[in-house]
Parts: sequence; C-alpha cells; structure tokens
Amino acid sequence: MSMDLNDYTIIKEGEAEILMHAKNEVFYNKTQVNNRDMSIAVLRTFISRWKQEHKALLSKRNKSAAKLPENNVSVSEVDDRLNDSDMNTEKSNEECEGPAEKSQDDTCTTSEEPVKTEGKVRGELKPPRVLEALSASGLRSLRYAREVEGIGQVVALDNDKGAVEACQRNIKFNGSVACSKVESHLADARVYMLTNPKEFDVVDLDPYGSPSVFLDSAVQSVVDGGMLMCTATDMAVLCGGNGEVCYSKYGSYPLRGKYCHEMALRILLACIESHANRYKRYIVPVLSVQMDFYVRVFVRIYTSASAMKNTPLKLSYVYQCTGCDAFHLQPIGRTVSKNTSVRYLPGFAPVVPQECSHCQKKFNMGGPIWSAPIHDQEWVMNILSDVKSMKDRYPAYDRISAVLTTISEELPDVPLFLSLHNLCATLKCISPSAVIFRSAVINAGYRISGTHVNPLGLKSDAPMEVIWDIMRCWVKNHPVKAQPADQPGSVILAKEPVLQANFARAVASLSKAQAKKVARFLPNPERHWGPKLRAGRQITSKHISLLGEEKVNGCLSHQDSELDAKRQKIEKLEDAPAES
Repeated sequence: MSMDLNDYTIIKEGEAEILMHAKNEVFYNKTQVNNRDMSIAVLRTFISRWKQEHKALLSKRNKSAAKLPENNVSVSEVDDRLNDSDMNTEKSNEECEGPAEKSQDDTCTTSEEPVKTEGKVRGELKPPRVLEALSASGLRSLRYAREVEGIGQVVALDNDKGAVEACQRNIKFNGSVACSKVESHLADARVYMLTNPKEFDVVDLDPYGSPSVFLDSAVQSVVDGGMLMCTATDMAVLCGGNGEVCYSKYGSYPLRGKYCHEMALRILLACIESHANRYKRYIVPVLSVQMDFYVRVFVRIYTSASAMKNTPLKLSYVYQCTGCDAFHLQPIGRTVSKNTSVRYLPGFAPVVPQECSHCQKKFNMGGPIWSAPIHDQEWVMNILSDVKSMKDRYPAYDRISAVLTTISEELPDVPLFLSLHNLCATLKCISPSAVIFRSAVINAGYRISGTHVNPLGLKSDAPMEVIWDIMRCWVKNHPVKAQPADQPGSVILAKEPVLQANFARAVASLSKAQAKKVARFLPNPERHWGPKLRAGRQITSKHISLLGEEKVNGCLSHQDSELDAKRQKIEKLEDAPAES
C-alpha cells in the first residue's frame, strides 16, 4: 500500500483495526462500540437459531417423506404441505421460525436455512450473507467478518468515494480473513438493495440520522426469516421535538412524555412494519434497544399475506393527558372469532372521554405506535448468556450486559411506562421509594417491572385508577400543602381512594438483578460520549462540547500546520526564477 502511515491513526476495536486519517474525511464514532457489540451478539444468536431451525425443518421433512410409500404421496406434495404449515406457524408474533428464500445465484447464495426453490425445500446449509448498507470506514463489516463464527460474505456499501477507498484500505490492513469475506462497493444503498431483492440474510442499517429513506428497499432485500438491524439517531425528532417532521418521516406523531424514548422505538417498529406490509411481509421484533443517543431494533422479516392481516392488532394510538401522567392506548383493529373463521374489524373507540377522568384535563393524541412486544424474551436470554460466556470478546461488555439484564426483566406485554417522580410532581408530594411503590402495586394483585430506557421508569399492567389510588393512600400518610382547586393534583386528591393500598414490602419488589446488586445503568465511560460530526465537516472551536477540548485543539493544530506547509510551498513557487 503506497501511503504514509504517519498521516493515519490505528484504531483497534475487538479484533478489527482500521486506519483513520487525521482529517474528518470518513465518519467514525467511538461511542458506537456499544451498538457494534450488541449487533455482534445478536448476529451470533441469529446464526445459532438458523442452524436449529434448519435441522428442525429437515427433520420434519424427512419424517413426512418416510410416510410416502404408505400414503402414495409425491415428494413435491410433501414439500408443498411443509411450506404451507411453515407459513401458518409464522402468524404468531412469538414464533421465530420462518421459511428461507431462493437466491438468484448459487455462487453468492449464503443462506443458513434450508433454501426454497420454487416452493420446494432443499437441505443446503450455507453461511449467511450480510449487507452493511452504510459502511463508512468499514469497521462494523470487518468486526462481523473477523469475530462472528460461521458468517459468509459481508458486502459493505457507501455512496462516498472517500469512504469506499478507506474501507478497501482497511480490508487490506486486516489481512487475509477480511480480504476473503468483506467486499466494498461504491453504490447508492437504496438502489443496490432494490436490485438485489431477498438476497441477504442480514441487512444492517446504521445511517447518520434517520433511516426512513432506506426502509422500503431494506425490507425487500432481506430473505424470508432474515434479520433487519436498524438504527435511528434523530432522537429529537422521534421524541417529540418536531412532531410534524416525525410524522413526515415515520408516519407517526410522537408525544413528549417520560416514555418518549420507548415511544421512539415503537414508532420505528411501526414504520418498518408499514414498509414491509406493502410487499406482503411482516416483522417479528427480537430485540429493541435505546442506548446513548439512538435507538436500535433487530427484527426478523417474513412473507405471509394471511399473517400480515394481524398488523392492525399490533398498532395503537396513544392518548396522553395534558394534566397528569395518565395515558391510554387505542388499538387500531380487533378480531371476532366464530367457529374456525376470524373477522378483522376496526377497533372500538373512543377509549377515553373528552376530559381525563382523573384530573379533568384534555388529551393529546399520538401514534400509531407498535403496541405488541418489542422483545423476544427467549432471544434476550440466549443473547445475554452468549455475551457472558464470551465477555473478553466484547469491548463494551459491561454496558451491553447491563442493558440486556434490564431488558430480560421487563414486562414484555406492557407498552410504555410511568415515572414515579412525575406522579409525585403532579401531586406535589414526597416520593415513596421504588421498593415501596412496587410493593403496593404487587400487593394490589398487579405486575410491575423496571425498564431499560429510564432508571426511574416503571412498567405495570395496573390501570391508572389503581395507580392514583395508591398515590392517594400515600399522600394520606404523607400530607401535602394545599394547592389551588383547579390544579390536576388537587382534583386527583379530592377523590377518596377506592383501593386501600398495602405498602408492606413484597417479596418480588426487587428484581433478581437488583437483589444481587447487578449494575443495570452505567455512567458514560468518558466525557463527550455522544454523537460526532458528520464526515467532511471542518472541525472548529465551536465543536468542543461534542469532541472535547483536546481533540479539537489537536485537529486545529493539524489544520494550521497543513496551511503553513501550503503557504510555504506557494512562496517557494513564487520566489523561484522564471525559466527562460
């Protein structure tokens, strides 16, 4: 390689190393190590799952084929029946098993599942193909190739010539394994995915900002049963800072509540589902994470016109009271079963009156959001056990294990959450400890858990009437100062509690992780741990809050030295005698 290594900094993450130029030419963010580690953990579990599904499907096929002489059924009929039964099993949101898809070229087909050829199942097992649609330096692709066992070809795309050159340089720098598995192309990711439908077992989208413009082509590029990994970093938009912009990009209107980061996850899932439905496909979320300054979702994509009809049952509008913390979900659709037939009907409405029954204030309406489970708890436990067994191979082990531990204890069927501090702020009372409040909910006969999104958040299936009754009983024991009669807290406290809360400590008031004092919410490992400048932008003194003073000063001094070198070169040319 003909280049001056003095102009580059070697950055090592996991088993991969990349060369980064002193200028901000190609985007790299150290903070995303959490994102990359989580993706590698999910990818390992995904490959393991596909091998299990492959064996199960082949075993099912062999058992059916063994009955051929008895029933005089042809092999093609057996395969057709298997395919039909596999399609029916996909209807459940909890199922992860799905049929694979035929690839167009055997030389580049790398599916981990038995591949369907014109509706038939054949028992080939090939390494999965991975597409990183926006690769920049190629660090993520290199880590996939070097660290994930059983992975096949990794295609790294970028629409910037400098990024592709940097990626190709880094591929060579990482040796023969990277050169044999990773290939870099200069291409528009949207066009590439559209021209390669159902070609990739895993598609990874990690754009700078919103992924909305890539989703339509991404859902078409994934094979049946494949995985789509998607990141969104435009949290100001998703969390309600610009609701009209969020609606134009994602088709949902956000609400500004304490649960806004979880709502961002659910808006992104609803958007992906909407794009998938246009092609008779649907998603099954296996893991949805909010970390640092972004949200990241991992979903499997299947094709089924019948299962797609269940989408309205998984989406809801949200009514948020403007006076208190009460919120209610309005499902878009419902089903009516009669004998063996199922009818799909609009959801019953409205779920709330014009004014909040607790504080007499109006409601804001947001959504639609994904109101079905956003995690598959079996997947989460498998990923967590894999991470713990290979902790030395994850640079961000502490952070991702803490997040996964918290997710494993979430109530999977409870959308959004309450904030205990917000409840107390509404009533102007002192806050009970989380253990006391959780005990009261459990003693009332309901479930409650924390959430990985917010250390103060509490998920519960208790209705708001029960929640406010518990708080009324708490205020009776801890009186508050008189407030104006029209305040939401005064209206709530003016009613007598129907439920008499029991604040005796319940056995399950602490989660297993809390009881064992396992760290669940960790501080940032260093200052300025957050988003970075878009590639190509010149670093100036105003970027100290993003990058840190040391980094900015180093870049500025480097820019000054380059300017001095150019100035000296121009002066020498001007002073040189003119040739006769």
